[in-house]
Amino acid sequence: MSQMLAILVIVGGGLGTFLLGMKHLSEGLQAVSGSGLRRFMAIATTHRLAGVSTGIISTMIVQSSSIITVMVVGFVSSGLMNLPQAVNVIIGSNIGTTATAWLIAFAPDVKMLGLGVVLAGAALYFFQRRERLHNLGLALMGLGCVFMGLYWMKEGLEPVRSMPAVVDAFKSLDATSAWGLVKCVLVSLAFTAVVQSSAATTAIAMTLAQQGLLSFEAAAATVFGMNIGTTATAWLAAMNGSAEARQTALAHTLFNVTGTILLIPLFIPVIVPLSTLIFPHYADVAMVDGVATYPHIAAPMAAIHTMFNVITTVFFMPFTRRFAGFVARIIKSDPAEKPHLSVLRMSTYISPIIACDQAFLEVAFMRDSDVELLAGVKDVISGTAEERVGEHILHREEVLDKVQREIAEFLGKIMVKRVPTDVSARVRRLLRVSDELESVSDEAAVILKATRRIRKGGMDFSEKSRNLLLDVHDRVAAFAGMVSDCVKSPRTHFDLDYVQGESHALGELVRTGRRKQLDRVGPDDPGSAIRVLAELDVLNAYERIRSCYTNIAEAVAERK
Repeated sequence: MSQMLAILVIVGGGLGTFLLGMKHLSEGLQAVSGSGLRRFMAIATTHRLAGVSTGIISTMIVQSSSIITVMVVGFVSSGLMNLPQAVNVIIGSNIGTTATAWLIAFAPDVKMLGLGVVLAGAALYFFQRRERLHNLGLALMGLGCVFMGLYWMKEGLEPVRSMPAVVDAFKSLDATSAWGLVKCVLVSLAFTAVVQSSAATTAIAMTLAQQGLLSFEAAAATVFGMNIGTTATAWLAAMNGSAEARQTALAHTLFNVTGTILLIPLFIPVIVPLSTLIFPHYADVAMVDGVATYPHIAAPMAAIHTMFNVITTVFFMPFTRRFAGFVARIIKSDPAEKPHLSVLRMSTYISPIIACDQAFLEVAFMRDSDVELLAGVKDVISGTAEERVGEHILHREEVLDKVQREIAEFLGKIMVKRVPTDVSARVRRLLRVSDELESVSDEAAVILKATRRIRKGGMDFSEKSRNLLLDVHDRVAAFAGMVSDCVKSPRTHFDLDYVQGESHALGELVRTGRRKQLDRVGPDDPGSAIRVLAELDVLNAYERIRSCYTNIAEAVAERK
């Protein structure tokens, strides 16, 4: 019992070290690549071959197909990609993720390699102040932990070979029979779905095969299950999201399930012989401390992993657009559906870059809502608005309060992660813009209430006052529209000095209007003082709206 506990602790600790290493490796590489990876993925999808290549390269950069899949879900939800483009990138990411298998297969002495890489990474991480080198150090330490995790799993599994019951359990996974092949697929599928890492399943299968606990065919068959199990991450990201996000997750699952169905009949008669033909020394035995091991068995497993994804890709590539259309018919999108921050949940795999994209969806909703509110306010001042317009303004103001709070909470969680400097600046920019947009909705409600206060007392704006307020409104609304056009992703370049000049001229107009309104207070109109005070409230609200949009322009231009 104590021996089994020791084995579980060592193997479990090795697996934990491996997963921690993959996490730090991916985070460090993402931080090194910064927003460049996002721009690369968003641009390099103009053709299906470019999309597949993008998926391959991006996955090799961050060493995680789960990260790329979640990023693609975010891109589709954000409108940066359509579904056919996303399918191409996902297909490529499946090929790119096989790089991890080749890395594991051809790693030399993993113990010394792991310690050496950790040493190099620590030197950069702890003694370098330059951000990129600092993050590169984190990535190297993560890679070192990956190798050390492999070493501890290998060490922990060595005593298992002296346990007949455990050996018999592994031997029951015989992929040469139909039922045995199904069992291998199901076990690897379940394990990958739980740990959310196909690399971890690959590492364990390779280690078991090298120790002789698992036959080559059984270890290689885990490729089918891990490719399906890894799609669980995309579903976690898309479960509460938009229809487009769910379509992307479904496309990922259907792609891997279809590939498995197509290639399983070819596994024993074609795929296994082909891989062993490429690596004929896979079954060579090496004696380590009097124990037989199979040091070369991992290479043909990596080859099978690559063959599975390449063959499936070649089969699917001519039909990606039709395949995307089929997925879109299964999960129909609603054009009126409003995107929410819950499109991507705060999981281990969420990318801070994509989280910013998701937050921007809400900022864009606030931006468009404020333009709509200003149009409603004009109708209120002119007296042509129905009662429901005023209720809509008040309701939307409450909604934007909640949205702004949701953005602040969401981005606050992002800031506790390791984020590049440019992403951190974008988070602060989004927080500032959302705060200003929420203030605009507050001022729209102020104008509505001031107008209602005048009319509730049996009065109304004089013709001169209404014309003045409508003139100010039109100028402020035009200014708001000009600034709103600058609140885009990716950001557009604009002349901030011109915007500030317009803002200054608009401020002078409002101040002149206030003086004119005060001049209208007189003994000939007993109610003029109350009416003018309400009109001044309206003008002051427009002044604050002008200031909010000026602040938004400065935030977008990154000027304090």
